[in-house]
Amino acid sequence: MKIILAGNPNVGKSVLFSRLTGARVIASNYPGTTVGFTKGRFSFLGVVAELADAPGTYSLNPTSKAEEVAVNLIKEADLIINVVDATNLERNLLFTLELLLKIKKPIIVVLNMWDETKHKGIEIDVDKLKEALKVEVVPTCGLTGEGVVELIHKIKNAKVPDFVLKGDTWSFVGETLRKVQKLHHRHHSFWDAIQELSIKPPWAWMIAFLVLFLSFEVIRFIGEGLINYIFDPFFTSFYSPFIMKLSHLIGEGNFIHSILIGDLAGGSIDYALAFGLLTTGIYVPLAMVLPYVFSFYLVLGFLEDLGYLPRLAILFDRIFHKIGLHGYSIVPMVLGLGCNVPGALSTRLFEERREKFIAATLLAVAVPCMAQTSMIIGILGRFGGQYVAVVFLILAIIWFVLGKILNRFLKGCSPEILLEIPPYRRPSVRALLKKMWIRLRGFFLDAFPFVLLGVLLVNILYYLKIIDFFAYLFSPIVKSLWGLPREAIGSLIVGFLRKDVAVGMLRPLNLNIRQLIVGSTVLSVYFPCVATFMVLLRELGLRDMVKSMLIMIITAIVTGATVNLVLSLLNIG
Repeated sequence: MKIILAGNPNVGKSVLFSRLTGARVIASNYPGTTVGFTKGRFSFLGVVAELADAPGTYSLNPTSKAEEVAVNLIKEADLIINVVDATNLERNLLFTLELLLKIKKPIIVVLNMWDETKHKGIEIDVDKLKEALKVEVVPTCGLTGEGVVELIHKIKNAKVPDFVLKGDTWSFVGETLRKVQKLHHRHHSFWDAIQELSIKPPWAWMIAFLVLFLSFEVIRFIGEGLINYIFDPFFTSFYSPFIMKLSHLIGEGNFIHSILIGDLAGGSIDYALAFGLLTTGIYVPLAMVLPYVFSFYLVLGFLEDLGYLPRLAILFDRIFHKIGLHGYSIVPMVLGLGCNVPGALSTRLFEERREKFIAATLLAVAVPCMAQTSMIIGILGRFGGQYVAVVFLILAIIWFVLGKILNRFLKGCSPEILLEIPPYRRPSVRALLKKMWIRLRGFFLDAFPFVLLGVLLVNILYYLKIIDFFAYLFSPIVKSLWGLPREAIGSLIVGFLRKDVAVGMLRPLNLNIRQLIVGSTVLSVYFPCVATFMVLLRELGLRDMVKSMLIMIITAIVTGATVNLVLSLLNIG
């Protein structure tokens, strides 16, 4: 039996889904789309079923790809569990009535967030609502599990409702609310005040930047902690001896050693530069990317379940509209500040190809990851914070100007953002961990193999001396336009694998301030690292990725030449 959880956005479907399915879940894309949904199986009290958590929708007449997927899932289901926010009955009942009138299948109405009705002074007569709708009505609380057992019992005997609408929809909703719902006076709470402040400027902007700053710090703290105290010690103490023994067994200097292990400089392993499948190919996704992916998904899931992301999206919507995106584009940009890989993965939230292309290109060009940011601060900060600020000001200008250009010349229009702002709710630890596991599972299945493939390709190019040819080819640009020495080409090549190492490689070249600014900026702009590149290749497809690469290369050439010229005229360096 196929069961679908259907309802408006932000009614707690995912938490209820988590309660019903346990850990047996997978994330999927609906056939023919990139819109995702979650499905799983549960077996309890004699009920065995496949359960799907559909994207939120307000109507059976879809206005977006996500709503279209939800409607298709509803049509394919054997039974529909209509999840309703019990604290917002008037709005939710419109979709319930549409289901009752148009979908001739067994339906159960779930009044979720039942615990919050008491806090908000809302009293609902469940029996009267059941009589009005002619279906089973079950109050539940996804956080505590209240009502879940009763819901499963109702599934056994669910029937097609014999509902007949008398009069028009709004009249029925109004009359039903008068019969089943009573509102009691309630004092304004602290959370009510915070909810209002977080959507009303200027306080909303102050809260937004505070939330982003704290999120960034938490992500950095967790990510760096995992790297310094778990992953690096593991690779140093346990993995490196194994690799050294394997290297001795294979013997250095042959093709197999070059592909599997790479270059062991001085008899030791530099995992960032070895370029082997079993060295760099394992170290980059596990020890460099995974810690930040884990911490980002943890923080992102918390903000999602808390109910803050829609507020953040609406605040930034006007700014992002100017570059052809909507407010939710803040998510991949913020993710990219920690690690570009989860930022690239999150471009899946865009329904239109045009939006995804703009967001992915801007992310790869002008959003440096945390490791790269640290190295830029390291090599320029000793000369003064103003030079670090110059690099990030240049990147901000590139981000905005390039976005305006892409929005101007790419066919299509800037999409509107239609979001309901939910109340703040206490996140469920169980649901949060499950959501994070689903996303991490997606990272291992979608990104990890592509990172290995990218390392393999780079390794082969090195072995065949093709990268040396590219170094010779671009030498005039590096020296004449950017004002950098020929040795800086090595940094550009290494930057394809790990940008922070590439920025660090500028330091031994004894560059002046102007050259360091140009080099840091160009390394940020010219190309994504191999992990991000492979994820974007999967998300965008070969044709769009080639277009994005050309934009990156042209932007890097123009930016490097312009910055070098302007700084020279200002006698900086």
